[in-house]
Amino acid sequence: MIVRILNEGQWTLDESAFAALNAHDEEIETAVDSGDETELTRALTGLLAEVRRVGTPVPDDSLADSDLILPDAEATLHEVREWLADNTSGEGLIPG
Repeated sequence: MIVRILNEGQWTLDESAFAALNAHDEEIETAVDSGDETELTRALTGLLAEVRRVGTPVPDDSLADSDLILPDAEATLHEVREWLADNTSGEGLIPG
């Protein structure tokens, strides 16, 4: 699966990586629900760091559609709240 981090790039991840990503996703949802901007930034930074750690960067000269797009680490509480509202599956930022 190809995951894009906005304003940064793409990574290829195995499906097995998503269990660890979901733990960060739950932290993001909790921070959004409580309105805690500091906690959101911490959780979002952790999620993106995990994508970079377990993923393989897609070369910049490669044209590949992203299966999943994540906000960058500077995303605000309002932006992530809208992002989650647009996800009709109700699964947060990470599916599954």
